[in-house]
Amino acid sequence: METLAVEGQPAPVLLDAASDADLLVVGSHGHGRFAGMLMGSVSTHCMDHANCPVVVVRAEARFAAAGDG
Repeated sequence: METLAVEGQPAPVLLDAASDADLLVVGSHGHGRFAGMLMGSVSTHCMDHANCPVVVVRAEARFAAAGDG
């Protein structure tokens, strides 16, 4: 595993970094299908163009009850 900080458009930067990778793991905000069409989706772009398998990890909404710490 490698950690990088790179400037640029997210999808092309991720695809370039993963050009010789065995697996690309990306996160998803879960804005939904309609919002994704309007804003574009980095994870969808990566799935469509990557040279390796792509895993999309969706964030799970978590709400803490009052007093939970």
